[in-house]
Amino acid sequence: MARRSHKPDLEAILDDIADRMASESERGKVADYIPELAKANLNRFGIAVVPIGGAPVVAGDADEPFSVQSIVKVFTLTLALERVGSGIWARVGREPSGDPFNSIVQLEYEHGIPRNPFINPGAIVVADIILGKREPQAAIEEFVSLCRRFACDESIGIDADVAASEIATGARNRALAHFMAAEGNLKNPVEDVLELYFNQCAVAMSCRQLAMSARFLASAGRLEGDDDPIITAERARRIVALMVTCGLYDASGEFAFRVGIPAKSGVGGGILGVVPGRASIAAWCPGLDEKGNSLLAARAFEELARATGWSIFGVL
Repeated sequence: MARRSHKPDLEAILDDIADRMASESERGKVADYIPELAKANLNRFGIAVVPIGGAPVVAGDADEPFSVQSIVKVFTLTLALERVGSGIWARVGREPSGDPFNSIVQLEYEHGIPRNPFINPGAIVVADIILGKREPQAAIEEFVSLCRRFACDESIGIDADVAASEIATGARNRALAHFMAAEGNLKNPVEDVLELYFNQCAVAMSCRQLAMSARFLASAGRLEGDDDPIITAERARRIVALMVTCGLYDASGEFAFRVGIPAKSGVGGGILGVVPGRASIAAWCPGLDEKGNSLLAARAFEELARATGWSIFGVL
């Protein structure tokens, strides 16, 4: 990755980005198919950067918790890889889908094997792996503890209202899960798997907490101050690679082209980014574009990459 000769003034850069995002009139639309997410305020915007070995730098509403939704799939994949290693790839692929994140079309053609772990059916298979033979509540508690450890913050938890809203309106995810179960790619009862999946997606974090939680991916699997790595450097690299190719659903290629930072989005309006060897990043604004990604968070990432030269493909 190309490097600039000066250390970027992150505080000034983030303040400038937050000011410009506050003045944007085009802000996207909230994800109203999950009723609780439809209540989000479109005027909110936050951004946080955690440099390796440094303190968080934040601007805007960076300490406002929001529903991380599919961003959590980065952490569920981390846990599943620790559970079953490369065995996961017998049940879920590693290729971009080119279809919406909740599409059933490819599952039919590919006999219940999802294209990648970041689309909904892939994340449901990952939840099945994490669940093992346990009760859902035990797996939920374990996962929340993991998020708290990653972020060094015991206040992180599940937004119960969002979880209930997803459970009440999750017909399409149930259809995906039942189809995969029929094809033999779920080992636990569908409702148990979905209870874990819906609660994982309902974890609430702020930009500061989310950026903190991904530091280990920017540091080749290690948390600063921990003797033992969270995950091997090889697995961290593979997760980051999937973020590049699959992290923003069928807009992943465009995001890589325009921004060049490995990232994962969620319909709660957040985007989590990782610059290997440099920093972890989170930006949030609830309004989504037509692909289901935050309109202004994506613009903020593009401006940040341009100001810092942090694209993995070289200076923009």
